[in-house]
Amino acid sequence: MALKHDSSFYMRIAFFTGAAVITIASTLFSNRLAKDLAGEEKKKMELWAEAIRLFATEPSDGVEMDYTLSLKVIEGNTNIPVVLVDNKGKIIDYKNLDIPENPSNEELQSISQKIIRKHKSIEIKISDEISHYIYYDDSKFLKKLTYFPFIQLLVMFIFLTVTLYALNTSKRAEQNRVWVGLSKETAHQLGTPISSLMAWVELLKLKNVDEKLLTEISKDTQRLHTIAERFSKIGSKPEPTPQDIKPALDNAVQYMRNRSSRKIAITTHIPAEDICVYLNAPLFEWVIENLCKNAIDAMDATGKIDITLIPEDKHLFIDVTDSGKGISKSNFKNVFKPGFTTKKRGWGLGLSLVKRIIEENHDGRIFVKSSEIGRGTTFRIILKTADSTNKA
Repeated sequence: MALKHDSSFYMRIAFFTGAAVITIASTLFSNRLAKDLAGEEKKKMELWAEAIRLFATEPSDGVEMDYTLSLKVIEGNTNIPVVLVDNKGKIIDYKNLDIPENPSNEELQSISQKIIRKHKSIEIKISDEISHYIYYDDSKFLKKLTYFPFIQLLVMFIFLTVTLYALNTSKRAEQNRVWVGLSKETAHQLGTPISSLMAWVELLKLKNVDEKLLTEISKDTQRLHTIAERFSKIGSKPEPTPQDIKPALDNAVQYMRNRSSRKIAITTHIPAEDICVYLNAPLFEWVIENLCKNAIDAMDATGKIDITLIPEDKHLFIDVTDSGKGISKSNFKNVFKPGFTTKKRGWGLGLSLVKRIIEENHDGRIFVKSSEIGRGTTFRIILKTADSTNKA
């Protein structure tokens, strides 16, 4: 069964699609506005050039020229950096350059050359032999407008990132509440029949019932009690205590051996020395049982499971390896998601529960270390040793 998308998934897709459309449209509009403004500034420079040409041209004999408009055009440029040079490259005049009030010749030449290199120029034909040239740059406003789309994209990216984080956090919080609610309710519902079964066992002991039969019933009743206790601990984060991991591991492995086919070999590889970690034993046993059940389901009634403990510096590595069907690399993370399962029957909650117990109740990690289709899978659990935690 594949993981199904809920309504929130499609809401996120719609939200991000809408945000992308708004961002693209706004960026295109800003670019268009920048191009229009650049065109307007070019026209201003052309008028400026024409005003200078008129101002520099000698009037015809007997004709009195009115330079009032030309002066107004020249003085009206207050924001576009411009340099006027002659045909030999000598600077005749400049305006709106970002330089000191009384610049040295070197400073003026340096700033002017930056503008000249941009190759935005207009020729001013003074006479048949004489030409001046205007070199200009974008105004500060146009430069800001040019950078605006990139700033807008950055702001939108930050906004989308924060929104996605908020949505995921909200969804995880909601899932956590559902998990805890279901767990507590399950433990509560199991409590009454378990108490009743325990009372019936005590009553049967007085009726001289077969002792072997009573022993098996007591074991199953105790098992139900353990399950209810585990469910009651989900979400409550009981404090783990420093203890040797071997007894909890042995209990879980022995339980699975007694309830699996003899063709399934479960082998442990444990160092001789004690390995002390901070542990919640009932929940850790649940983890090992779930991993073993998952491995058994992945094998066709025969195979092997190897559980290896590897102490290393401040951590303990626990590798659970099976000879099952394997997991495709694309599903290494999906297997821990609630609802993901490849079995025809099942809720797909086992590995999700395992991940929660390891990460939230033991401050550890679990992941698929390696897997090969048709050859098997290795899950790795990483726990901090009790000694390293004390040092910290």
